[in-house]
Amino acid sequence: MYEANNIAQRIKYLAKEEKVQLKIMLESCNLSKNTLSSMLSGGSTPKSENLAKIADYLDCSVDYLLGRTDNPNSHKS
Repeated sequence: MYEANNIAQRIKYLAKEEKVQLKIMLESCNLSKNTLSSMLSGGSTPKSENLAKIADYLDCSVDYLLGRTDNPNSHKS
């Protein structure tokens, strides 16, 4: 099963690498500013629709966010 904490860590890492402010990313994706803090504290895994929004914003694959691959660019040909 996918753990919300691990997904949040990957989001934070990639956002830092891409120099993306989390607050702006969450607002752009129409997500609550508490989304990541909830995930980090063991909250529920985001809906697939929300993961897709974040992946699109960070230009990475959902598989990367879920930990199914270590290559954030696996979605690119």
